[in-house]
Amino acid sequence: MDVLNVSSKGQIVLPIEFRKNLNIKSGDKLAAFVSGDIIMLKRIDLPTEEDFILSLDEAADWAASVGYVEKDVNDIIQSVRKKKRK
Repeated sequence: MDVLNVSSKGQIVLPIEFRKNLNIKSGDKLAAFVSGDIIMLKRIDLPTEEDFILSLDEAADWAASVGYVEKDVNDIIQSVRKKKRK
């Protein structure tokens, strides 16, 4: 356990041992969770723009493989919304 100081701007510094053990580097993103008086941090990997484009391409390929076209999207969304309301 380490004791961390909070700056006047509300910032904390993670000890080097924590960063090394968790492979946290400058610019990495951390999600913060609060449970009672406990603050939990978790390193998260956000998708890159390339990852997002790849996912869109995969979704488009799947949609084409099952016969969906762009105009079907609104009908599908409306159908799902109706099911959720019931």
